[in-house]
Amino acid sequence: MLARHRFSQVHRSNGCRSSYSISRAVPLVGLPLALAAMALPAHAEPMPMSDVEQQQPALPPILPLKERAALVDEMLEERLDTLMPAIMREAGIDMWLLMSREYFEEPVLATMLDAESFHARRRTILIFFDPGEGQPIERLTVSHYGLAGLFDPAWLPEEQPDQWQAVADIIESRDPAQIAINFSDSTRFGDGMTLSQYRAMTAALPAHLEERIVSGEGLSVRWLESRTTRELAIYPGIVRIAHAIIGEAFSRKVITPGVTTAEDVQWWYREKLASLGIAPWFHPSVGIQRQGADGMLSGDTIIEPGDLLWTDFGITYLRLNTDTQHLAYVLKPGETEAPEGLREGLRRTNRVGDILTASFHAGESGNAILARAREAALAEGLDPSIYSHPIGFHGHGAGTAIGFWDNQEADPRGEYPVLAGTTWSIEFTNYHEVPEWGGQRVDFRSEEDAWFDGETVRYLDGRQTELTLIPPE
Repeated sequence: MLARHRFSQVHRSNGCRSSYSISRAVPLVGLPLALAAMALPAHAEPMPMSDVEQQQPALPPILPLKERAALVDEMLEERLDTLMPAIMREAGIDMWLLMSREYFEEPVLATMLDAESFHARRRTILIFFDPGEGQPIERLTVSHYGLAGLFDPAWLPEEQPDQWQAVADIIESRDPAQIAINFSDSTRFGDGMTLSQYRAMTAALPAHLEERIVSGEGLSVRWLESRTTRELAIYPGIVRIAHAIIGEAFSRKVITPGVTTAEDVQWWYREKLASLGIAPWFHPSVGIQRQGADGMLSGDTIIEPGDLLWTDFGITYLRLNTDTQHLAYVLKPGETEAPEGLREGLRRTNRVGDILTASFHAGESGNAILARAREAALAEGLDPSIYSHPIGFHGHGAGTAIGFWDNQEADPRGEYPVLAGTTWSIEFTNYHEVPEWGGQRVDFRSEEDAWFDGETVRYLDGRQTELTLIPPE
């Protein structure tokens, strides 16, 4: 377990301290999953996590927009009630300020808007204050508009027209030991404070309070990377939606060998999601590996029998993201299964996945986990490349990196610890020389979403262990 990890950067241009400590690495989830699931809508039954992935599963029910909004707000309320006190006390910070202007929302504040607030309004300022002695965290909004009753209004413009002075008065009256704002050299997720807002805020603050400003980067990462019981109850079902759509994409419903191009499948994904009222968080990828062809073919390349297809696909639903890479084989006439060399390639890729997930240790850095997994995989004669990342409110989420496709060595972005209570895209590849293709080196990419409870990595909706087969006709 992690004893202590410290961000030690100093923002030297203005003297603000940037010091955040994690004194313990424990899951920030306290209720059983079944309890969290009880309040879900009747036709959004929770789906248990599973290490076994269904081949081409049925599409789960998609919630109407009104029910989605209600669920988003309930999950946000749970986060504010349970997670916010935990991370502030874990960090030893008694006040945290977040602020954004309309259409320029910083990453953390954007996740705290209720489901009917698509953007900050004018200037939205949120203040969290811990009065100590186990009292509830105060949640204040110094803004013209409320946020679904989740924050207490703390500004009357008719009495104090200056919004910044209203903020300064709140701070001074509570006399916090530390005032966290979001600036960071190390993570984009904790760097939401703009220069103009910093200048306006500090101009209204007494000098002795300005000296107490510290970075909120650690709070930002912990807020974004931590999953709650309600989120975990619905996350497997969200991943199932993505798996079902991939299953349809890799079928004769969408692909006619000799006719359909890789680009056709990409745009089918986009149209399918639009029809469901679900957004992609990136444009889907579809690639083709073919005997005798170099690298990954794409674009207007026509899919033919004998091709190994790859897709990278991710959705955003109920504010949570998925990220999945699957493989399919287009059968040649007379074939009933893929060549053994291709099946062996996927088996070897799954072995790399086993090694990688077994290498997770709570409190260790992403770099340490990468090094251990690579050493073990190479010792078994595998040819891996590992580039896993957190996932949640963002597809490439807050937290540490475990490798990059273009850097398999230690990286500053992998120095932060892997912590319990976080969700991951277990993303990697293994290369294998396929005998049936004349020893051609083939890229067997894999990516599945998973949950790390501090001891074990569990897939949210299984992982691909068999190539999807597409009939030639």
